[in-house]
Amino acid sequence: YDSAIGQIRTLALADGSQVTLGSDSRIQVRLAPDHRDVALTRGEAIFAVAKDRRRPFRVASDGYRAVAVGTRYSVRRGDAGLRVVVTEGTVRLESPARGNLAEPSILLPAGSVALVRGKDVLVRSLAVADAQQLLQWRDGLLVFRDTTLADAASEFNRYNARKLVIADAAAGALRIGGSFRWDNEDAFVRLLEAGFPIRAEQGVDHITLRTR
Repeated sequence: YDSAIGQIRTLALADGSQVTLGSDSRIQVRLAPDHRDVALTRGEAIFAVAKDRRRPFRVASDGYRAVAVGTRYSVRRGDAGLRVVVTEGTVRLESPARGNLAEPSILLPAGSVALVRGKDVLVRSLAVADAQQLLQWRDGLLVFRDTTLADAASEFNRYNARKLVIADAAAGALRIGGSFRWDNEDAFVRLLEAGFPIRAEQGVDHITLRTR
């Protein structure tokens, strides 16, 4: 299953689980009598897992596996690494083996955000409501808290064919916060110009943001 840029797609799997694919995402699903395997090859997906203790639900990406029985969580694969957000239940994050040695798994309760870069795993514990805000793209929103403009632009670019381009380091380092509709980047740019020393230059397939 896959989704196009700017498309949010919700799927019902044969086991009763539900998957919401983010923009420009792809998964491969294999359901068997003793397991349920999903490979996330691109983008991000939210999983609402139907309970079945005989068949663990395993989402694999970049050598890691996020394993659950019945829970809600998301897995995101991007240039910055892998991110797992748990909003209900508990997920077991399994690391790839190093040589002949198996790596210990990490239990992620609700409110956990695991960030994986290379062989390093960083886990943050948030209030469940704060963890859920990271998944508001499902409802059309991007939520930023003290986020650099460079990172915010990267998030908008995941959902839009017309890209935001940061022209200089000073612009990219500006920190912003708020909730914005990911399908209305023009409104986001107007707010930037009104509240920050930013000038926007409109192009056919991009908008360049630079300091004034």
